[in-house]
Amino acid sequence: MVGYDPGARCVSSAEAAAAGSASGLVTRVLVSPLDVLKIRFQLQIEQLSSRNPTAKYHGILQAVQRIFREEGLTAFWKGHIPAQFLSIGFGAVQFMTFESLTELVHNVTSFNTRGSFVHLVCGGLAACTATVAVQPVDTLRTRFAAQGEPKIYPNLRHAVVTMYRTEGPQTFYRGLTPTLVAIFPYAGLQFFFYNILQQFSKWVIPAEAQNGANVKNLVCGSCAGVISKSLTYPLDVVKKRLQVGGFEQARAAFGQVRTYGGLLDCMRQIMREEGPGGFFKGLSPSLLKAAFSTGLIFFWYELFCGLLCTMKSPERKEG
Repeated sequence: MVGYDPGARCVSSAEAAAAGSASGLVTRVLVSPLDVLKIRFQLQIEQLSSRNPTAKYHGILQAVQRIFREEGLTAFWKGHIPAQFLSIGFGAVQFMTFESLTELVHNVTSFNTRGSFVHLVCGGLAACTATVAVQPVDTLRTRFAAQGEPKIYPNLRHAVVTMYRTEGPQTFYRGLTPTLVAIFPYAGLQFFFYNILQQFSKWVIPAEAQNGANVKNLVCGSCAGVISKSLTYPLDVVKKRLQVGGFEQARAAFGQVRTYGGLLDCMRQIMREEGPGGFFKGLSPSLLKAAFSTGLIFFWYELFCGLLCTMKSPERKEG
């Protein structure tokens, strides 16, 4: 179902956008706590270890307990409104663009649109398009998830107005360069490995035993998410560090803060002060999130597309 298939085409670009939006919405609700943990770990300068007395967070369980104790249960959904705008918008643009690009490949080239490398390139380009469209919302989401108590931004409107007035419109695109550098291989590899794993499952599982298609989609998506996230994670850390630039006062309660002059300066400072391990802070919750979110995204997208096809089938029969 993912990608243009001339032999079984029943979902239009608009319907793909609707299915992508719905899958993003449902998935975001479920994985938001892992996203908050990941962002908190990524932004912490101190080593993530109980042996470091100045570190606020040491590990997943300790961080969950501390956030719950200090900020309450709702803290795990901090920034959820902008995050939902991000997920809905990103899902719509990404899947609509991906379906359109794979159809374009089918119409103007001799490449097989079901091929893994076509999905790699089209998936990366689709994600870049979606990233540019929703980057301002991603910056807002990161700041809401990163702030402690008392809050600097009590609501979304206040955050937008304050950031625009004090930092200018360019602040909404902080971290765009590393985001684009990271998102192309990350998303491309998601589609690439999802395609490969789907083909592998057809080879391994006999046709008569392939009744659990939804579970298969979930497993293939989860594995694709873990592999692609592991390969591209350092750039995600750099992106998060750059997105909270100019927001240092809200980070004081979490430990040390740093100011970065750009992508290369950020990478140099992380390497010098935190070592290679600094680029992998928050990897554990990030991999958990990648497994759940990527698996659920493909699961819900395939499910919603299937439902749309089923709803349209009586009309085709009447015609």
